[in-house]
Amino acid sequence: MRSVREVRVLAAPGEVTVHREKVQIHDRALLVRLAMESGTRCTIFTGLDEHMTFVMDPDIREFQTVHVYDITPPRPSLSAAIRELEAAGLFGDLDVVFAHSLRDISSLGADIYPCRAAGFARTLDADPLRGGETVAGCMTGAMLARECYGDDFGMVEICPLKMVRAEPFIARCCRKEREGIGVYDGKFGAVVHWGASPSQISRAVCSLLEQWRELA
Repeated sequence: MRSVREVRVLAAPGEVTVHREKVQIHDRALLVRLAMESGTRCTIFTGLDEHMTFVMDPDIREFQTVHVYDITPPRPSLSAAIRELEAAGLFGDLDVVFAHSLRDISSLGADIYPCRAAGFARTLDADPLRGGETVAGCMTGAMLARECYGDDFGMVEICPLKMVRAEPFIARCCRKEREGIGVYDGKFGAVVHWGASPSQISRAVCSLLEQWRELA
């Protein structure tokens, strides 16, 4: 054992809270939020594997916010995957928090929706248009409808990429050519494909933050 060379008090007894429940200590954003809720300068945590750590003078404002844009129903797979990866501690060393913006397309009052997976009564992939309907869809849906039925329909845009209002962002889109990191309508962000895997989403978040911080 090494000899003690110096002792310094970081927090007095009245400034320390011991968090009672075990947590995922690799989820730094979670630790900071919990530490802020404790009301003391220092909060001590025990991990799921019994390792211990502490947070001093927590401030979530020091973390970079990434804005997540997705739609539901069905399951908002991008937003859900990011929440699951974050809870597993995968983004712990990135000092990042996520602001999720979800659009409920069932509230649009359209006559036709994109696909059967969402449970709608009439969908573009299963039911023919009769003429005059309002279709909830994106560029791909509009192209399909025009090719099959002409122009006798209205469109309500639902692409998550069209929802973007802040940067840096991550959104999903069914257009393969839009996939990647860049500037979209003046906002810097990452676009992943509609069926992107958790691994692909994780890599996109990491690359997005790396490039965003290089721009700063």
